[in-house]
Order: sequence, then structure tokens, then C-alpha cells
Amino acid sequence: MDWLKIIHILCVMGWMTSIFAVPRALIYWKRDYATTGAFGPLGDLTYRLYRFSAGLAVIAVITGIWLGVLWGFPAWLHAKIGLVVLLAAHYVWTGVLVGRAKRGEFRESDMFLRIFNEISVVGTIAILWLVVAKPF
Repeated sequence: MDWLKIIHILCVMGWMTSIFAVPRALIYWKRDYATTGAFGPLGDLTYRLYRFSAGLAVIAVITGIWLGVLWGFPAWLHAKIGLVVLLAAHYVWTGVLVGRAKRGEFRESDMFLRIFNEISVVGTIAILWLVVAKPF
């Protein structure tokens, strides 16, 4: 079971990298696009990071469910799954923003993107607390 936890944690780390980095990269991509009017390497990198991390998210979910089955889905895990679903919704919304940016549409302000980025941090802290403390 340790190898399963390792794969799960590794994939979650990769997915979280994208969750934290892509909204911030959108700010810089927006600025770059305003200057150059082109997709550019920053846009390409942001898009590729988002797309790559989707695969890691799928593996993280599969291994997480597998671990849940092995542990018998304790109560704290139900709460964690609920928060992960919210984080996944945040990730999908990020994908919508990336898709718009790829078409040259940057509707959101820098301030919105910064706040949007910090929401994922709060969700992640809550998830980590549940995993470590297992309060119920």
C-alpha cells in the first residue's frame, strides 16, 4: 500500500503545481499578450502545464479512490473528497480561463486572478488538515 500512497502523493503534487501556477501564469500571459498581441511561449507553457496536469489529476483520483476502498472510506475522507471536488471545479474553471486566453480573450482582471489563485491555497490547507488531523 505504501507504493500506492507514493503514487497518489506524487500525482497530487503535480496537479497542485498546476492549480497554484496556472492562474498566476495567466496574469503574466495577459500582460505579454497585451504587449505583443501573440500567443507566445508563455501562453504555450501555461497551456501545456494545464493539459499535462490533467493526466496527473486523473491518476491522483484513481489512486485516491483505491486508497479509500482499502481504508473503508472513513468519515474524514468523505469531507476530503468533498473539498477535492471543489478544488477540481476550480481546476475546470481555470481550464475555461486558459481556453479563453488561448483565443486571446482575457476578461478577468489581475486582481481577480490573484484572488482566484489564493482560493485554491485555502482549499488545499483544509484538505491537508483533514488528512493529517483525521478529526472524525
